[in-house]
Amino acid sequence: MSAKKSNSRSTKKSRSGFLKRLALVCALLVLAPAFAALGFAYQAYTALQAPIAVSEPVLFDVRRGDSLKVLAERLESQEIIDSAFWFYWIGRYKKIDRQIKAGEYWLRPDYSEMGLYPLFISGHTAEYTITFIEGWKLTEILDEFQHHPKIVRTIDTQDPVALAELLEMKYPHAEGLIFPDTYAYHRGSTDVEILSRAYNKMLSTLEAAWANKADRAVVKSPYEALILASIIEKETSVDEEREIIAGVFTARLNKRMRLQTDPTVIYGLGESFTGNLTRAHLRQTTPYNTYRINGLPPTPIAMPGKASIEAALNPTLSGALYFVARGDGTHAFSKSLEEHNRAVREYQLNRRADYRSTK
Repeated sequence: MSAKKSNSRSTKKSRSGFLKRLALVCALLVLAPAFAALGFAYQAYTALQAPIAVSEPVLFDVRRGDSLKVLAERLESQEIIDSAFWFYWIGRYKKIDRQIKAGEYWLRPDYSEMGLYPLFISGHTAEYTITFIEGWKLTEILDEFQHHPKIVRTIDTQDPVALAELLEMKYPHAEGLIFPDTYAYHRGSTDVEILSRAYNKMLSTLEAAWANKADRAVVKSPYEALILASIIEKETSVDEEREIIAGVFTARLNKRMRLQTDPTVIYGLGESFTGNLTRAHLRQTTPYNTYRINGLPPTPIAMPGKASIEAALNPTLSGALYFVARGDGTHAFSKSLEEHNRAVREYQLNRRADYRSTK
């Protein structure tokens, strides 16, 4: 082989090797930014697995109209996350920006930054509660909303007839138709929404109790049961007395005796009652004064609980026609007027120093 041919082959090999090295260098130059970007992305994704910077649950408000970028910046400014930049761009990649739901969220220490994404799209916002107490009147229920500023108040009346119309109730008077219970709500819930839930719960409770009505019950309709239950609720807070008191009222109604119960008198007096019930009050004629009217008053006088509703429909007929408060929260029951008068002298005319009407 001649020297000339050997040199030619060597030159070709050298040129080929150079081209391969050049292609490799070019490829690396092209791919380097992509590798760097992937590295940064992996680093950012890993960083978002870290716990958020809170030592105890914190309430965070995702405001209506907040963009993902604004949300990320607020989280960073409150030192809850480390990097608004990465939180925003990872969120954009996961399309979180299109799914965020406004509201108040509890951020717990066990959340990671990445874990905030599913939270903010879940809609599981912070819950609050409002409680309506057995025996409250409608005005007390409406006043309770003043202590819950996160509830949007839309009702501007305390008139039970107007409220019944507003809530589209099946009865024309709203007193007694709100079920006493604790109700959960979110910020922005309205008073009408909460009262509608409580009203529907009262209807379902009343319907269930009516389905199990005893034959000895004197009431002729679920609404009459509600009226009687409201009186029972105001007369006692002792569970074991409810059915006995229901039995007293049932017996009196069967005998066409007037109920003669003080809570109905007080309800009929309205705002004019200052806390001291007098004989003059008992003689005053109102639609609710059961010393002056026969039978039940026209509407409930308070919110009865489930136990009082069931008692009204399942009375215990003990033979008692009278009862009087002992002063310790319980009552003495009597079958005759003579026996009742003795109990009145013992417990009412000579009241104990620590007398109280409720348990």
